[in-house]
Amino acid sequence: QVQVVESGGGLVQPGGSLRLSCAASGSIFSINFMGWYRQAPGKEREAVARTFSSGTTIYADSVKGRFTISRDNAKNTLYLQMNSLKPEDTAVYYCKVDGYWGQGTQVTVSS
Repeated sequence: QVQVVESGGGLVQPGGSLRLSCAASGSIFSINFMGWYRQAPGKEREAVARTFSSGTTIYADSVKGRFTISRDNAKNTLYLQMNSLKPEDTAVYYCKVDGYWGQGTQVTVSS
C-alpha cells in the first residue's frame, strides 16, 4: 500500500506563486511515474505536469513556461512550482504516484 499526501495549496492573487508538494510513503520499491493533475468545478480532471523515471517531463500547454515539476527521488517527493498564476488555474490539484492518488489540495487564484 502506498500513501500519497499533497500540501501547499491555498489562496493567491493573480500573478502570484505557489509551490505544491507531494510525499509518497509506504510499500515503495521504485517509482516510475509521478504527476500532477487538476480538476476545476464542473470540469474533468486533467493532467498538468508529469514526470517519468527516464527523465521525461510533459506539461499541459496551458501551464508551459509558468509551472515547473521536479522530484526528489531520495525523499519520494514531487513538487510543482506554479508562477504567474491565473484565475483559470483555480482547481483541486491531485498528485499521482504510479497508480496511487492523493486526496488533493485546493488552489484558488483570486483577487
